[in-house]
Amino acid sequence: ALQDRDMGNAPQKQPQEKQEEELCEICMEPMLSKLRFKNSNKCCHPFCMDCIAKYINATLEDNLAKIQCPALKCEELLDPFSCKPIISTKLFDKWCDILRDSALQGIQKCYCPYRDCSILILNECGDVLKRSQCPNCKRLFCFECKMQWHTGYGCGEMKEMTDRNDILFAELVETKRWTRCFHCGHAVELVEGCSLVRCRFSLTQINNK
Repeated sequence: ALQDRDMGNAPQKQPQEKQEEELCEICMEPMLSKLRFKNSNKCCHPFCMDCIAKYINATLEDNLAKIQCPALKCEELLDPFSCKPIISTKLFDKWCDILRDSALQGIQKCYCPYRDCSILILNECGDVLKRSQCPNCKRLFCFECKMQWHTGYGCGEMKEMTDRNDILFAELVETKRWTRCFHCGHAVELVEGCSLVRCRFSLTQINNK
């Protein structure tokens, strides 16, 4: 009787709750709730993480920045940071690059014309710019013709001078048998010694044979 009483007081095992399963609307396979993709606080259509990852990869192949939810007639966009844990770092970086390029469309931009700088510069104010200063190297340049600042010369005149100088310099490089650095384009002259030289601008090693 005592044994029966002790058994009656023993804690009863609680039945484990069965995780709810839903059907993924892409592969139509059942999925556990922990494998269900959650699109931030936007739409809540049932898709498994694996299908969403493949969908993102296929969409980015077309360089589309804004990726819509794959559900029929849903106009919500997938949140990149909700997708980050389920896609590769390389794919997420590619998505960020496409989003950045999309955001820059319609904005005037150029690269600093000085080769030792060459950063991307944006005209965010939208005004017509000409004489500008690089925010990185602080040197002046012309935003209109994308060349170094040309006091006393118009853009057309500067272009003609540059084209003529480029031709003369190319002839000089050929005559002197200089080598162009394949990284930055500067001409490198071997004065003496080993044929393997280092460009002082890009620090790239060049074979001057």
